Amino acid sequence: MELNRFRGTGTALVTAFSEDGSIDRQRFADHVEAQIAGGVEFLVPCGTTGEGATMTPQEQLEVIGLAVEVAKGRAAVMAGAGGNKTDEVAGRARAAQEVGADAILSVSPYYNKPTPSGLVGHYKAVAGAVDIPVFVYNVPGRTGSNVSADTLLRIAEIENVAGVKEASGDLEQMMVIIAGRPRDFLVLSGDDALTLPAIAAGGDGVISVVANQAPALMSGLVRAALAGDMAEAREIHYRLLPLMQVNFIESNPIPVKTALEYMGRGHAYFRLPLAPLDPGHAEALRAALEQVGVL
Repeated sequence: MELNRFRGTGTALVTAFSEDGSIDRQRFADHVEAQIAGGVEFLVPCGTTGEGATMTPQEQLEVIGLAVEVAKGRAAVMAGAGGNKTDEVAGRARAAQEVGADAILSVSPYYNKPTPSGLVGHYKAVAGAVDIPVFVYNVPGRTGSNVSADTLLRIAEIENVAGVKEASGDLEQMMVIIAGRPRDFLVLSGDDALTLPAIAAGGDGVISVVANQAPALMSGLVRAALAGDMAEAREIHYRLLPLMQVNFIESNPIPVKTALEYMGRGHAYFRLPLAPLDPGHAEALRAALEQVGVL
C-alpha cells in the first residue's frame, strides 16, 4: 500500500453501541460515511477512542470489516490491534489483515513495562506476522511506559514498520524522531492540539479525536499545514482548540461520544468501566461545540 494514504488526517473512530451494549452497525456505518464526506484520508477503528479494549476479538473484526466495507477504498483503514501478549497481538494483526485492513496501529505493550529490547522484539514479531504496514502507537498516559525516541528509532528499522502515532505529548521527543527517522517513515501526532506544531516540525499528520465531530475542519487544518499555508492552518487550529481541549475533560471517548449525541449523530452509550459524562461537564462541552460551529 502507498504510505501516502496515511499522510494527513486519520479519524480515531468512536464505536457506536446500542443501549444493550451491542454494536450499532448502522450508526457506525453512517459515522464512517460522515468522515469520508468530511475529507479524512484514513480511518482508525478499534483504538482507544473506539473502546477496543472492551470488545471481544470477534467484535473487533466485525467493526474493522465494517469500516473496510463502508469505505470501499475511498479512505484507507488502519486497524487497532495491540496488547501486552505478543503472540496474541500478532494473531489479531493477521486477522485484521484478513478482513481487509490496509495497515495496523499497535499500541505499545502496557502493564508489562518491557525493556527497549523487549519492545523491539515485540514489534518485530507483529510486523513479521502481516504483509501490511504496522504503525507503533506510543501513549504513555495509557500504557504506563514511554517508547523513547532512541527505542522508537530502533523499531523504525524493522521491515514493515511504517510509522508512529506519537502521543507522549513531548514535542522534543517527536522532533528527535523526525530528525532521525528512516526515509518514508511517517510521524503522526496522537494529540489533536499538537498537530500544527508537529507538522511544522516535519510531521506527516494526525490520528485525531476531534475529527469525529469536525472532520472537514480537522482535515482542512492538516492539509493547509502540510501545504505550508500556516496562516490558514493556525486559523482553523485556534477555532478547534477549545473542542480539542474539552474532549479530554474526562477520559476519552466519554466527551467526544457525548458530543456526537448532542449533535444528533449518535448515542452516548458506553461499556463499563467507562461511564456517562459527569453532568457538571455538559455545559463546557456544549459551549465548545457551539464555538466551533458544529452544534
